[in-house]
Amino acid sequence: MGFVKSLQEEIKGAKHTVKEILQQPELWLQTVGMIEKQKAAIQDFISQKIFAKQARIIFTGAGTSAYVGDTLTPLLRKELPYQIDSISTTDIVTNPLNYLKAEVPTVLVSFARSGNSPESVATYSLAKKLINNVSQIIITCNPEGQLAKEASKDENTLLLLMPEESNDQGFAMTSSFSCMYLCALLTFQLDQLDELKRKVEVVSKNAERILTNQYKSIKNLVNFNKKRVVYLGSSTLKGLAQEASLKHLELTSGKIPTFHESVLGFRHGPKSLVDDETLIFVFLSNDPYTRKYEIDLLKELKNDAGGKRVVAVVNNNDEEIGEICDCAFIIPEQENIHLEDHLIALNYLIIGQLFALLNSIHLGVTPDNPSPSGMVNRVVKGVNIYNF
Repeated sequence: MGFVKSLQEEIKGAKHTVKEILQQPELWLQTVGMIEKQKAAIQDFISQKIFAKQARIIFTGAGTSAYVGDTLTPLLRKELPYQIDSISTTDIVTNPLNYLKAEVPTVLVSFARSGNSPESVATYSLAKKLINNVSQIIITCNPEGQLAKEASKDENTLLLLMPEESNDQGFAMTSSFSCMYLCALLTFQLDQLDELKRKVEVVSKNAERILTNQYKSIKNLVNFNKKRVVYLGSSTLKGLAQEASLKHLELTSGKIPTFHESVLGFRHGPKSLVDDETLIFVFLSNDPYTRKYEIDLLKELKNDAGGKRVVAVVNNNDEEIGEICDCAFIIPEQENIHLEDHLIALNYLIIGQLFALLNSIHLGVTPDNPSPSGMVNRVVKGVNIYNF
């Protein structure tokens, strides 16, 4: 990956972000290994706190950490017979009684890169205060963060620490997002761990190929110089589209407005923002039923007038896709292993991160610190937490 070394050496202020995007294939394998080592403890906790109590599961976090839950929840609602919600800490803190039910046994799963965001720490405390029967799982990248410290003192809290290098030092969450997402995915599907391990190994290899072989094609998208970017996906991939949208907005310092929506929801008003200066990413599902709707939208966008550009990101490529979009990024199937949306999402994520990084550099923004004025910060500041 000579281009990586070149970026780190030649682009001032991209050192951390470049490294943190590139390290993900290896960190995913490390994350699987960490879950394997803790499998018995995780299984015991979940059996006692969730299965035995038929507990509600709430995934929470702020910003990108909230989008981990948004991306994960559709799958687990299908797989598990429990009430599962993804609710951001920024919603819980302002209106806790809207979301935390005193009489409902609950497991609160918090995602946190630093573990020091005011809303995340406050939500941890509010859950203990307002829910009669509550247990918590802290998935964090920082063993020195406040959430990790609180968890280590509480027998009703399970602490899952991510690989040390996932504690991103750059502004934007990249490897922290993907490692926490994968950790939760494995944690709630421990009965499939061996099969998931094989699939994650394939996903990791795919990511290495993307980073090595598709860098130039992604850079070509930057050269379109589009003035707004849209990310679309269905179900799990809608959550991913939300994260890709935020990543681009953050790394370009808001210079290029970004938007996300579901594939079908896009027609219901949001499509109004499309003009000649729009670049549209469509993350295509591997579910054949879901994909029918996505193909229809690609055809519609192709037939619309204007100079917009449409990018399809796809696994299990259909022959017609190349004819109904301006550019297709194809992650080929490997070793005859089918990757469901919740796994191929990690490969789609890499493409979104690289595009955001390269557009940031193209616009003269410093990726490691895209907001030097301090208007936004790596760990949010300026939030007053009031006693409830």
